[in-house]
Amino acid sequence: MSRATFKSFLVFLLFGSIYVTANAQETSETQNSHFAGVNARGDQGMGFNHEKTTHHFHLLPDGGAIEIQSNEPSDVATQDAIRSHLAMIAGLFKKGDFAIPMFIHSTTPPGVQIMQRSKDKITYDAENTERGAQLRITTHDPEACDAVHDFLRFQIQDHQTGDPLTVQK
Repeated sequence: MSRATFKSFLVFLLFGSIYVTANAQETSETQNSHFAGVNARGDQGMGFNHEKTTHHFHLLPDGGAIEIQSNEPSDVATQDAIRSHLAMIAGLFKKGDFAIPMFIHSTTPPGVQIMQRSKDKITYDAENTERGAQLRITTHDPEACDAVHDFLRFQIQDHQTGDPLTVQK
């Protein structure tokens, strides 16, 4: 390789790495901005501060569950707000109304259209837990179950909970 070719190669590598680094920073900033928006809209749409709670989403063979709990065992106000929110969500989802998650995520989450169409094949039961509540989503319809799993996987990723993306036994 000639010296001129080698210099051209080094310049190419330098500018290429600058472009990749700048692009990665822009992507990271966009993701951080999106996540901050999800949290801000979530606080508004759910009626409690996300920083005072922990969300978990579980994919189960017959559907799944959304679990929210207060981080502090003595935070009764947040626990009551969680319970009220999930009871309300159970009623809305039963009617095929997914406006709140669409508002929080600023998009229609995957699976919602099938869940709306299959609303008579899915049950939504809110259950109080020690520090909050859980929304159990159950169906025996394979297409509806796949839609519930898609919806919950989206929630896991968009809320960055780190929960498993696979169905748990």
